[in-house]
Amino acid sequence: MEHSGKGDPARSLALLWRTSERTSRKGKPDLSVDRIVRAGIEIADAEGLAALSMRRVAERLGVGTMSLYTYVPGKAELLDVMLDTVYGETARPQDVAGGWRARLTLVAQENWELCRRHPWTLQVDTGRPPLGPNLMAKYDYELGAIADTGLTEVEMDAVLSLVLGHVHSTVRGAVAAARIEQDTGVSDEQWWQAHRPVFEKIFNPASYPTAVRVGGAVGETYQAAYVPPEQLFSFGLERVLDGVEVLIARRRG
Repeated sequence: MEHSGKGDPARSLALLWRTSERTSRKGKPDLSVDRIVRAGIEIADAEGLAALSMRRVAERLGVGTMSLYTYVPGKAELLDVMLDTVYGETARPQDVAGGWRARLTLVAQENWELCRRHPWTLQVDTGRPPLGPNLMAKYDYELGAIADTGLTEVEMDAVLSLVLGHVHSTVRGAVAAARIEQDTGVSDEQWWQAHRPVFEKIFNPASYPTAVRVGGAVGETYQAAYVPPEQLFSFGLERVLDGVEVLIARRRG
């Protein structure tokens, strides 16, 4: 697990807000913070954070490793800017029909898709977040989804954290399932069909009546031994929003 915010604070903030970006020197490749960050994101998208290093980024750009340090102090600061960069990808329409519930649903869906595009973001502990412009804009927009609900500021932050926590927990399952299928070459449906005779032998209805009934229903419905992450995301999000609705009604009442 990597951690954001572990680089030099002053240097990270200067990079995030581009307050002191160097320009390319004559005769050197046309480098920039943006090009370096984009190369880092491409490596992490394809191979995960374990593959990310200043050397790998330099190789991808066709330059010497030391030339990167003219623009980016190190990997820790690079990771902060990578995170802030991908945070800028979420859609932020101003007019969303359906009130706060529809707006929060959009927020959840956008974050789900963001994590699916960049699964390496799930490998970064953002307890000390990169305080860049995209993160700030994203946070401000997402809080705006519930700004007119009557919740307190602390409750608004807690509701957003609850929704995003649900997104991250379920998208991890989706990423893991995709990785397993890629690594084994066997789909969930193929795995279920291959193991079905075994399940039918070991799951004794007399000994495990509830497990057999529920597990059988899940298997028949999804052709898998578990509810797919996409279904858990949708089901869980609706239940989370149901709870938020109760809280909002209480505040308005």
